[in-house]
Amino acid sequence: MAVTRDANVPQRLESAVPWRSGANRPVLPGVEVIRDGRVEPFLGTPPRLSSTAVRWGGVALDNYAVPAVLIPRHEHPEDFLHLVLRGSAKYEVNTGGRTLSFAGSPGTLFILPRGTVDEIRWEGSTRRIAAAIHPRLLANALDENADDRDIELTEHWDLTDRHVSALLVEMSADLEDGSPIGQIYGETLASALAVYLLNRYAVRCQTPTAYKGGLPGYRLKRVLDYIADNLAEDLSLSQLATVAGMSPHYFSELFKQSMGRAPHSYVLLQRIKRAKQQLRDPQRSVIEAGLEAGFQNPSHFARTFRKLVGASPSRFRADIWLGERHHDEVR
Repeated sequence: MAVTRDANVPQRLESAVPWRSGANRPVLPGVEVIRDGRVEPFLGTPPRLSSTAVRWGGVALDNYAVPAVLIPRHEHPEDFLHLVLRGSAKYEVNTGGRTLSFAGSPGTLFILPRGTVDEIRWEGSTRRIAAAIHPRLLANALDENADDRDIELTEHWDLTDRHVSALLVEMSADLEDGSPIGQIYGETLASALAVYLLNRYAVRCQTPTAYKGGLPGYRLKRVLDYIADNLAEDLSLSQLATVAGMSPHYFSELFKQSMGRAPHSYVLLQRIKRAKQQLRDPQRSVIEAGLEAGFQNPSHFARTFRKLVGASPSRFRADIWLGERHHDEVR
């Protein structure tokens, strides 16, 4: 049967050629399923939060508030994670010729390999997170030259795993906060999730490669220069990995060894440093200083600056001017 896409769902931004080292991870347009030969959103109701606008590479995440509902028969084209956040409800699953009955509560988790076909009935209302993971994200975490087809996750319908739950909740929290750092933090969490899933839930034991020694000097300089030149842009982990010429997971591990901090943390500190420089310029407004440093939302800028510096951008600027005026008067 030919598969078509709902006209209201944006086309998947995915290359027709296999992924290769340095290429960006495919961007999923949302958490989708195949139903009656059509690609459409997992649920008919819009999510409370979605990663669609942030455009994380290799993963899509939606946060829903859902009443009692029957989710008609569908197939998952990507590996699928589902976490109950709030509410308790019985649910019944029809899959693979079986009927399974469970009681879901906060922390109940599904892990479903791509190709899983199911129908599920929820008897009560819940808050949930649903996530779709592209196989390339898992392959990136395994090895530079791993094949997507080598990786398959085991099926779980009634699981509790606080590590998976914590990562999904943190990704959702980043969306709730408006993703103040941009794509890079969510993609870093997604990489950590991929590594954990491979270690714990792969059909065949998969151990991600351990890398040592840090980035070669010339690659590190290339990445640091790129960050400095593009700090005002929404930098992504896959973007920086492309500059380094390696997979995102490989790059992230070696960058942390070289710099003593993860890429997203380094980028954030560089943005704060740039903002401080801009705030010293009386010709620039506080909003302009934040934009120049890469903070696209003024409230995100103010909140993050206060958290890391201990003062609001306006207070920081006022203290600088007060100190300079006092120095001039003493001199």
